[in-house]
Amino acid sequence: MEMWQYEFMRRALAAGLMIAWLCPLVGMLVVVRRQALLGDGLGHIAFAGVTASSWWGIYPPLGAMLITLLAALGIEKVRRRHRHYSDMGLALFFYAGLAAAIVFASLGNVSNVGIMGFLFGSILTVTETELVGMGAVSALVTVLLWYWRRDLVALAFDEAIARVNGVRVDVLQTIFALLVAGVVVLGMTVVGILLVSALMIVPVAAAHLWQQSFVRTTGVAVGYSLLSVYSGLVLSYQYDLAPGGTIVLAGLAAYVLTWWAVTAIRRCAGRTDRRA
Repeated sequence: MEMWQYEFMRRALAAGLMIAWLCPLVGMLVVVRRQALLGDGLGHIAFAGVTASSWWGIYPPLGAMLITLLAALGIEKVRRRHRHYSDMGLALFFYAGLAAAIVFASLGNVSNVGIMGFLFGSILTVTETELVGMGAVSALVTVLLWYWRRDLVALAFDEAIARVNGVRVDVLQTIFALLVAGVVVLGMTVVGILLVSALMIVPVAAAHLWQQSFVRTTGVAVGYSLLSVYSGLVLSYQYDLAPGGTIVLAGLAAYVLTWWAVTAIRRCAGRTDRRA
């Protein structure tokens, strides 16, 4: 437990737990809406925001947040125009973000160390100021998700029925896209742009193996996410590993162990039924 004596490790844990709380809440809705790659697409756009901010001399996370929010609005507008090919709009922004990131990186002479930090996470370098900003954004996203929870769930399962029931679908779609963009930018500090989508999807996938209700699955997914971040930080400290990758691998290990456990439980239940 000596690792928690260091201030930077306590800040890393606080930042990681905040993101571990948010990612499954958004990830549940993303999975139900069959938009699992939305986090990846917005992550590439966030990378373009980071490199563009470095070129313009702006604080990179702030620039990434602004550009990613604008891109989320653009993705939603294209999705409405091509409702039957919604993944096409995401792909357009996906490739545009990646191409723009490469161009801005060459123009701005961004250091390799800075790029690696944003690509793979730099949770151990989170400052007190960044932690306060992350806390404020996390609280805002949580409040908004709670306020619109019923409408968001209805929209995720069936857009047509939600519209009939009086849900302002277009407005809510835009709000949700902005919330996902905010979570992606926050998550890139913890696990990096390339892995932030994994923290949104992997805990949800593990929780789905238990085949529970939406609310229970969400709670289990949050538990998996929190455990992944904590165990990932502990393992990275003990064995001198990259924290971002270790956190995601811890989540994947939880998925595999859950799959084995669920399979074993079902087999035992099947044998009991046959004997009865």
